[in-house]
Amino acid sequence: MKPKVAVLCGGISPERDVSIVSGQNVFDALKDSFDAQLIRLDENKLPENLNPQDTIIYPAMHGDYGEDGTLQAELDEAGFSYAGCDSLASRACMIKPATKSLLKFASLPVPRSLEFNAKNKPSAQTLFELFPNGSIIKPADKGSSVGLIVARTIQDAEGGLSQIEDGEWMAEEFCKGREFSIGVIYGKACGIVEIMPEGGVYDFKRKYTAGSTKYEFPAKISKQAEDAMRTSAEKAFKVCGCRDFSRVDFIMTDEENLKFVILEINTLPGMTPTSLLPKSASCVGYDFKSLCEKLLEGAIARHSK
Repeated sequence: MKPKVAVLCGGISPERDVSIVSGQNVFDALKDSFDAQLIRLDENKLPENLNPQDTIIYPAMHGDYGEDGTLQAELDEAGFSYAGCDSLASRACMIKPATKSLLKFASLPVPRSLEFNAKNKPSAQTLFELFPNGSIIKPADKGSSVGLIVARTIQDAEGGLSQIEDGEWMAEEFCKGREFSIGVIYGKACGIVEIMPEGGVYDFKRKYTAGSTKYEFPAKISKQAEDAMRTSAEKAFKVCGCRDFSRVDFIMTDEENLKFVILEINTLPGMTPTSLLPKSASCVGYDFKSLCEKLLEGAIARHSK
């Protein structure tokens, strides 16, 4: 017998509204094939009326709690099988400096960066001495480009740094090039999506505002560049301990010489109308419904054991 499916969404984070849209879309895709229910969390805690013996979880959660490994640890403790990465991989990929350390250890290319605490910020001058071509300043432990600051000039950096009051942050060298994203499902890279945001910066607004970013999938790039990025996406997935599915984001700085950097790994990719994982998966034959069913297969197999 198929297990029941509980799709969790919401929670308390800056990405709550996006999570609710993802959750509704996943639920709509699964409800005809499974005994599914959509549960909107209004606090960061598991609902009490679910039974791990007959129910698996699809966590359509984004941001704090959902992606930082906390939810996954609670699900493990309660005995639930769930779709997506486990607690350790979720935590490692949410904390950007940790992700970069793992990728660098595996000889995968990442942008140069500087990590800092809000109470001990670098000066704008220091940033431009380190990164003469500008930098991207962002929280070290948030998703969806929440809080992202583009510092192309010293004045940009001064203004951005003045807004930072607490938390852990990082400044990353600005890498000019084409931006791509690749979904990885059960260790296998899907198609490549090119991201072309208005103004050149793929921030929170351009991620979730329809029409503010153009996408091309499959991307028009050389076979050599495609193979190199897909191989790197699969290696990053493995190195970071991911399971079931994730999404790997790149900047291609020199296509002819196959030079690129990995920006980040997202362990619970969005499932909204503008989201990248469904676009990447469509390149290898998945429509949205079949994709959602595929993403559950790992959790179903773990539940059956």
